[in-house]
Amino acid sequence: MLPHSPSTEVLEQDHVAACRELLRDGSRSFHVASLILPRAVREPATVLYAFCRVADDAVDLSPGRKEAVRRLRERLDRAYAGNPIRSHIDEAFARVVKNFSIPKAWPEALIEGLEWDANGRRYEDLASLEAYAVRVAGAVGLMMTALMDKPTSQKLARACDLGVAMQLTNICRDVGEDARAGRIYLPTQWLEEAGIDPDAWLADPVFTPAIGLVVGRCLERADVLYERAETGIAQLPMGCRPSMYAARYIYAEIGHQVAANGFDSVGQRTVVSTSRKLELLSKSILVAMSPGRRHTHPPLGSAEYLLAGRDLEQWFGDRMVSAGRGFGQQAEWLVDLFHSLEDRSIRRPGPRIIQPRAVRVVQPRAVRAVNRR
Repeated sequence: MLPHSPSTEVLEQDHVAACRELLRDGSRSFHVASLILPRAVREPATVLYAFCRVADDAVDLSPGRKEAVRRLRERLDRAYAGNPIRSHIDEAFARVVKNFSIPKAWPEALIEGLEWDANGRRYEDLASLEAYAVRVAGAVGLMMTALMDKPTSQKLARACDLGVAMQLTNICRDVGEDARAGRIYLPTQWLEEAGIDPDAWLADPVFTPAIGLVVGRCLERADVLYERAETGIAQLPMGCRPSMYAARYIYAEIGHQVAANGFDSVGQRTVVSTSRKLELLSKSILVAMSPGRRHTHPPLGSAEYLLAGRDLEQWFGDRMVSAGRGFGQQAEWLVDLFHSLEDRSIRRPGPRIIQPRAVRVVQPRAVRAVNRR
């Protein structure tokens, strides 16, 4: 049986409004960023992100995390069975996954990553760290891609690359913050090779050249994945490309700023200025109009289980989500939005407000990839 068309069931606006309100209050970065997406993508994306945010909070803020994970999996089962719990977010989420034929394995992967966070899991090597990033960020990228376009194998593999790259960047930026919360995400094998005992360092987290070396290795891997991700972005509908290129360039810039600070993300927090974001936005618009890269790469080994075992072309059918707003209009909208943000920052100076992590994504780290722009 072929999946439902995205237009099979219309999202109820009170459900969407509730999702939007949740993100407006607790995930302002995503709320603003969502405004630049075509409406055909913006509303279901808001719903997906809201569910991910609620999932993260349900696990991260609960005193009984194992029970919270169990309840979350039960909510997911009910949503996919067409019998969601009575809430705006769950009811809207059930409709989105049905309309866009989102495989259940993708949100299940996100919940598994949240469970790993709840258990305080550490990651011995790059492969195990990427397996975590695939779950808390790559899976979100897969779901978002299904909203934007016909999800071919290459587009999905590249969406996973982008999510993992952003997650690695987040990890490198937040080394000190995570350490002070008793968490460490950098590969323990890399730390030991640099002469660092993970437990001793967590007891007194200070920056050293050795820590900088490990952060630099992680950022190098992120840059490789950002380059690979461009192949998939170039295949998206024109109306969706600017925002995805912007995410790619702005997040890569965070890593570049960490490097410019001597890879010290323990004693200071890296921020990309609004003016620099404007420059990268302009670059994103120009790149979006070019043919883009067409190289082919295999998916990350840790992501294969989310992409294999089904003919994706048959699973999703021949549907194609309309890009909605024309590219020229969207480019103007992006520029106006960023200028508005720039003006607001000049008129209303004050301390920078750091939003709570959503992905630690949508995730203690899963939604963090969007929340901390």
